Amino acid sequence: MALTVLWACKPTPRLAADAQWKQLFNGKDFSGWDIKISGFPLNENYKDIFSVKDGILKVSYSKLDSFRGEFGHIFYKQKFSHYKLRVEYRFTGEQCPGGPGWAIRNSGAMLHSQSAESMGLDQDFPVSIEAQFLGGLGQGERTTANVCTPGTDIDINGIAVEGHCTNSSSKTYDGDQWVTVEMIVWGDSIFHHVIEGDTVLTYSRPRIGPDMRPEPYPVPDGTLLKEGYIALQAESHNVEFRKVELLDLSGKLK
Repeated sequence: MALTVLWACKPTPRLAADAQWKQLFNGKDFSGWDIKISGFPLNENYKDIFSVKDGILKVSYSKLDSFRGEFGHIFYKQKFSHYKLRVEYRFTGEQCPGGPGWAIRNSGAMLHSQSAESMGLDQDFPVSIEAQFLGGLGQGERTTANVCTPGTDIDINGIAVEGHCTNSSSKTYDGDQWVTVEMIVWGDSIFHHVIEGDTVLTYSRPRIGPDMRPEPYPVPDGTLLKEGYIALQAESHNVEFRKVELLDLSGKLK
């Protein structure tokens, strides 16, 4: 079931016929990406938490005996504002010993994020809008393509959202199956999360907020986020990405 949002904005523009998908991950290496792991300098890929093998971008904590807060993100180096992002992911294996319970089969794509180089040495999460990816636990419901707001705020149906994370209306994806999520981002106006053609979550007015925001932070509370970087998460559970592609909607509209 799709969520309906009432918002005052122009109708969704129509894409030009020559709009083209851009592959952000080349299947070979980290060209075009920056790595930032909490506690380590920019682009120090501690214990090979991020790797590329057989065309897959892998997050793995297999070289760590225990998780000690090594939250990581890999950032695409170019900013975007209006776009459709398509990510294909799956969770594998067991969580790293010592990882927090909420991080089991948990990852995500950070949207309108601050840059990798602007993060503090020990900062766990970038200020961003997180499209949260969750894997099922084999029993009960656990939605994916949720939204979380580290250092940010959003509205749903014109009302400011309270709390850090909001669930989508997706079904549960158990096991190690591949899941494809599309995130449609229209600058500082509206975001949609789509799975299997169904819009499972819609929200609007992304902006800087006080929750989980590092201090000092150079952007004031309430500032609308019109653009930013895209990052993929490492949160103590192994996850694989075999597709990360983007359709740039800015400049391609009629």
